[in-house]
Amino acid sequence: MPSHSSILLIEDSPGECELFRLALKQTEIDIALYAQHDADAALHFLEDRYHQSSIQARSHASQEGSLNWSPIARVERTPPTISVSDSSRVSRSASTRDQSGLPSLILLDLQLRGQHGRDVLKRLHADARFRHIPVVIFTTSDDASDIAACYAEGANAYVVKPGTFEELVRCTERMCRFWLEMNLAPAGLVSP
Repeated sequence: MPSHSSILLIEDSPGECELFRLALKQTEIDIALYAQHDADAALHFLEDRYHQSSIQARSHASQEGSLNWSPIARVERTPPTISVSDSSRVSRSASTRDQSGLPSLILLDLQLRGQHGRDVLKRLHADARFRHIPVVIFTTSDDASDIAACYAEGANAYVVKPGTFEELVRCTERMCRFWLEMNLAPAGLVSP
């Protein structure tokens, strides 16, 4: 699998977040998972990751200009699954490659407390820093008007949450493999 930073799950139900984390673990896909329970926390998380990436990119560029060597081997670490229970607590046990960088995929529930998922989608696409990140609506609604409205607002995909855990594992694996392994992002859009 290409080196991807993480998946951001925007879901206000801790139980649903835990189910998705367990399903992702069952797929054995090596990717970090971050969960945010409200839109503002998710946007703050993305802003922090963007700024960390910008700082690291500038630091790396200045180091490359002054050093004339390249690594002879790359050390791969397995990133742990990271769950953020609220905007103020983040597990610090992630490997170095997962400490910065925008997520490769955002999974967004429509039913968030205090804000509709479509409003979050609008905010994501209104910000040039985040509009290139694929957003998959991952919700229980199969209402045709919700589906049409989400695509009109720029959703990249719309997936109805499966009814059983086994179906969730299969769905999670298919989504992740497509967006993280098969889908190609335009060059230059994945870094600040």
